[in-house]
Amino acid sequence: MDKILDASLFIPSSEIYEIEFQSILSGITACYKMMIKDNVRVLPNDENKIRDDLYSKYLNDDAVRKKINFYYNIVCEPAEYINHARSGFVDLKILSQNSLKNTDAYYIIECKRLDNNNMSGTSGLNGDYIKDGIMRFVSSKYLTPKGINGMIGFIVEQMHIPDNIKNINKLLKNNFKKANTKKILKPVNFIKKFKYSYCSTHKVVKGKEIKLYHLMFDFSKNLEKSN
Repeated sequence: MDKILDASLFIPSSEIYEIEFQSILSGITACYKMMIKDNVRVLPNDENKIRDDLYSKYLNDDAVRKKINFYYNIVCEPAEYINHARSGFVDLKILSQNSLKNTDAYYIIECKRLDNNNMSGTSGLNGDYIKDGIMRFVSSKYLTPKGINGMIGFIVEQMHIPDNIKNINKLLKNNFKKANTKKILKPVNFIKKFKYSYCSTHKVVKGKEIKLYHLMFDFSKNLEKSN
């Protein structure tokens, strides 16, 4: 009997890693939806604490992982070694299922808050999203060898998200030339019943390009009220 050929053998490795990363992002989004639905906690308006809640109560909870069939090893620590150098704070590092064979098979996700203040300016949170988020990948501070990574925007004030994406794109074009943006944030539809996923590409050293996926998680109705 002829052997059945594995179709994955004919798929480029870069495409395999991108498909896997999309699956990871879908799982993270499922956890976000559970957070919103549960609504059992009032979250502080703090980037690290929101991320910690997402990680400890959902992404790293065995019952949740089993429920959504999500089986990836995720690291959430205040310091990590990336590209053999101490890089400081890494929000989420996700190991590929191929990581036992390939030590550079991992992805990084950076998390940033977004609000309505100075949305078109470099000193607002949109500016920080680029300076302290996108630029960490472009500068190779957070550059995984697979060239595919992600960002999550924690929306902490009610806003029209597509309009804010336009603000971020304008900042990339006009104020952050060093981001070397080849393709601005554009909608990508790969997560069921979730419309705030985007993708951008940026040129890095030696002419290589990286791809960044962007997820916008709206927590504006789940935050503690300021006194």
